[in-house]
Amino acid sequence: MRLTAPPRQRTGKRDTEGMAIASFVLGLVGLVVLNLVLGPVAIALAVVALRRDTPRRFRAWLGLALGVTDLLLLAVLLAVHHGTSWTAFG
Repeated sequence: MRLTAPPRQRTGKRDTEGMAIASFVLGLVGLVVLNLVLGPVAIALAVVALRRDTPRRFRAWLGLALGVTDLLLLAVLLAVHHGTSWTAFG
């Protein structure tokens, strides 16, 4: 007796487009606020969108780059300010 997994439902191209756009926007916003949270979320969304073959590949790559930049910026600012984070508002 052979057990088979149920057929996987493919997400639509529109779903992956939304992930790519969300990755870009979250990565961009993460440069200013909440980079510890928004950076990894942007990276995860970009990777999922790229793996699902989004038509907006460039936007997903930008989101991935911005997410990584968020984390690098946080690391640099923590090193410069000796362990204290920063905020855009003061």
